[in-house]
Formats: sequence, C-alpha cells, structure tokens
Amino acid sequence: MIKINRLILLLAIIAIAGCTNKQKEAPAEETTLSGLKKSDFQAVVNGDSVNLYVLKNANGVEVTVTNYGGRIVSVMVPDKDGKLQDVVLGFDNIDDYVNINNNFGATIGRYGNRLAHGKITVDGVEYQLPQNNFGHTLHGGPEGFDKQVFDAVQPNEQSVVLTYLSEDGEAGFPGNLNVKVTMTLTNDNAIDLQYEAETDKETVVNLTNHSYFNLSGDANNTILNDLLMINADEYTPVDDTFMTTGKIEKVEGTPMDFRTPTAVGARIDQYDFDQLKNGDGYDHNWVLNTKGDISQIAATVYSPVTGIQLEVYTDEPGVQVYTGNFLDGTVTGKYGAVYGKRNAICLETQKYPDSPNKPDWPSPYLKPGEKYTSRCIYKFTVQQ
Repeated sequence: MIKINRLILLLAIIAIAGCTNKQKEAPAEETTLSGLKKSDFQAVVNGDSVNLYVLKNANGVEVTVTNYGGRIVSVMVPDKDGKLQDVVLGFDNIDDYVNINNNFGATIGRYGNRLAHGKITVDGVEYQLPQNNFGHTLHGGPEGFDKQVFDAVQPNEQSVVLTYLSEDGEAGFPGNLNVKVTMTLTNDNAIDLQYEAETDKETVVNLTNHSYFNLSGDANNTILNDLLMINADEYTPVDDTFMTTGKIEKVEGTPMDFRTPTAVGARIDQYDFDQLKNGDGYDHNWVLNTKGDISQIAATVYSPVTGIQLEVYTDEPGVQVYTGNFLDGTVTGKYGAVYGKRNAICLETQKYPDSPNKPDWPSPYLKPGEKYTSRCIYKFTVQQ
C-alpha cells in the first residue's frame, strides 16, 4: 500500500513538473498572413532600430512595412476566388534588404529617377551628386533614402507614419530636408501614400515608391501577359543611357501606346523601335492626362491569372513604368521565388526625370517656408 502511494505521489510530481515546464515554454511567434516574422526584421542598422509594421483593414487585407528604407514588404489582397495573394516582391528578413543591392518596395529620395550627369543647379549654385547609373544619379544616388532608417510611429492598425531628416549635404543635395511619409491601408483595399517635406535651404525633391508588383501572386511568373493601361497621350523618350532627351513625344502609333489595356509583352521586344532598345523594354516616364487630378485613374495593371487589378491614382504629372528588365535571376526573395527578367512591374508616380535640368517641365524645387506634398494611391480590385 505504501509503495502504491509513493508511486502515485511520484506520478503527481512528474505531472506537475510537466505542467510547470509547459508554462515556462515561450509561446510560438506569430507570423503575418504573408508568413513573415517580426523577429526577422528586428535589428540595428546604421545605429538605428528597424522593425516590421503590420497594417490590417476591415476586409482582412494585410500590408507590412519596414522602416529600413521606408519599404512595403508584403501586400496580401484577395484574388477572384477570395484567396489572399502577396503581390509585391521583397525579402523575408532584414539582412537580405541590407546586404543585397535592391530597392524593392522602397521610399525613393531625395530625387526619384535620373539626374543627368549627377548635376543640379539650385539658387545659382551647381551641385555635383554621386553618379551611380551610366554616369547619372539614379534614385538619390548609391546612398539614397532606400538605404536610410526612418523613424516610425504606428498610430492605429491601418497606418504607419515614417519620418526622416536628410541633412544638408547628404548625397550632395543642399538643405536640411524633413520628410514625412504616411502609409495607410484603407477599407477599400488601397494603399494611400502621402508624402510631405520641408527644407531650410532651397533644394529639389521628388519622392516616390518603388514597389515591384506581380499580381499573379507568384513572383516566379513574368508579367508579360498582364494587361497594362496608362492614361497618357505622351511620354518622355530616353537615350541609350536611360536619360531623358528633353523631348515629349506622342504615344500614338508606337509601342508606347497603352491608352487601352494591352499585354505588357505584346510589343516589348520590338527593338527596331529605338525606345524599347534604349530602355531594354519599358523604363520610361509617361506624361499623364490626369494633370494632377487624383480622382482620375492614371494607370491600371490586370492579372488574368488571379483577376487582381491594380489601379494607380496620383496628383503627380508623370508615372515611370519599369518592367523589371534588369532582374536577372540572381536574387531569391520571399517564398523562394527567383526574381527573373520581367517578373515584376513598377509604377512610380513622380515629376518627370531630370526636371531640375529641364526648366520647361514641372518644377521639383522646394524653398524654405514651402511644403512639398505628393500623393499616390495603389488600389486593388478584382475583375471576374
């Protein structure tokens, strides 16, 4: 009888110990709908803390953002069957964003797109900027905003506010520029990007977002069968260094005409048309017919695979459309997808390229006492 009681006591002690150990076990880390873990984005970069911010709306749509480079990391939206698909390229950890040269999802600044020979003149002074693209300055140079850590505040589950002080002389640009980017996931399944900036010395500003979209939900696929519409009668041609020539030309009768929805790949390889040869496909600015009216659609992209359509709205005069011509299969991103040539499309709303050197084009200049504002809306719908 004593032995039985001892056995019962021993089993009870083991059971209690087991429960105690279970209580001590750390709970499994939650992952986002896109399969990301916050811990994989929590680090110190350039002496500043980075993290992953999760935005959710009433429809169950999810967008994640990292304050490293002000980047959109994932966008989970429903397809025609109601299944959530991640429709942007990126990485599943901060190390890859830092160590692999890329601008996936990034906030681009201080000047998006190209500046000829890296030269600008501001208030009568010529500035030489770092040259990082065929002798020109692209996207703010090799250490643009995409490489900087923004301060981040998440006031609610649908918004994140990113701020950054670009100091006078950073990347060669004049003026201390205070930048604010508010990213909001709305209940009509749109990402509303609102940019603001102020300076203490005259400077140039042209901010945009560089998300790479693949609406099929599988970034191993090309976007060549996606239907693209650009609400523009004109575009700005480029030379063989991708620099605008200063001309504005009509799209009519050329492979640049996307006024009606047309497959991205329908004419992309017509290299007898110099502009496609010069751009190695599409990497051009279109002059929007919307004339700053954000209520009008500037562009759309539609995937026949998922039925997902992206609508782009902006108060900017132009949109740079880039068809991933330089993705070359050497980079592997989320879900093990290999990012190959033309596996994504970018729609960067902005001033025209090299506007500081083209006085007849919309002005990118910002003076003390003025406020720069720019807005872009990426709205996702389903077309059956």
